[in-house]
Amino acid sequence: MQSKFLAVGALVPWAEAEAGAVATQAHANVRFGPAALALLRDGVPAEEVVARLTETDGGRDHRQFGVVDAKGCGATYTGGACLEWAGGLAGAGFAAQGNLLVSGETVDALAQRFVETAHRPLAERLLAALEAGQSAGGDRRGQQSAALLVARKGGGYDGWDVAVDLRVDDHPEPITELIRLYGLHDLYFGETPAGEWLPVDAELAAELRERLARLGHASGDLEHDLEAWAGIENLEERVAGAERIDPVVLRELRARGPSAVSGQP
Repeated sequence: MQSKFLAVGALVPWAEAEAGAVATQAHANVRFGPAALALLRDGVPAEEVVARLTETDGGRDHRQFGVVDAKGCGATYTGGACLEWAGGLAGAGFAAQGNLLVSGETVDALAQRFVETAHRPLAERLLAALEAGQSAGGDRRGQQSAALLVARKGGGYDGWDVAVDLRVDDHPEPITELIRLYGLHDLYFGETPAGEWLPVDAELAAELRERLARLGHASGDLEHDLEAWAGIENLEERVAGAERIDPVVLRELRARGPSAVSGQP
């Protein structure tokens, strides 16, 4: 999400792995977040979640609400008193909505880009959709904050179910900044397929030892030194012993300076 509103990520997005995702916006009823997740957890379909929560809410004319359930069904609601332009679209795997927009083209662009990028990881699809929506006009008041929330069972740090939780609370170009932060998140916590890891032969082991020694890790135990350096650099999630190495880790290690052994930059 993106809005001309301080810290939009603190109020709008809610998600739970294997349950669903929720966005409560416009004159947001923040209670919709946990209430909707509780219903989704019980298997209530997205459209019924929207119906149940809005029918009992006296402020529903001022609310906007999007839900995607665990089966990928999307539902969206826009109250009649939401400020123009306001509206939404829902489809397989998504609910896209906005208020105070330049026009409906913003929501159209959000949905279209999300559908077009089905081959990419979810976080990247959401960021691409935000870019498209902004290019199509976005919030007519401008930009201020943005956020990205992805839940996946065991998909986060140390097996936590929150895979991505990034927020830009106040920035002149929050979507651009959010994309930059996601790049860092992918560096530190992303996963390179096992088949792409490189075997550590004698030559590469010598290079690794020399580079690690230059950085103050020279115990003589390559696995220990690599893990110690990776822990300092927040790359520990990308290290698993010393027989093979993630090419991302190797690239970052080589970026720290030249090697006297290999002469590589």
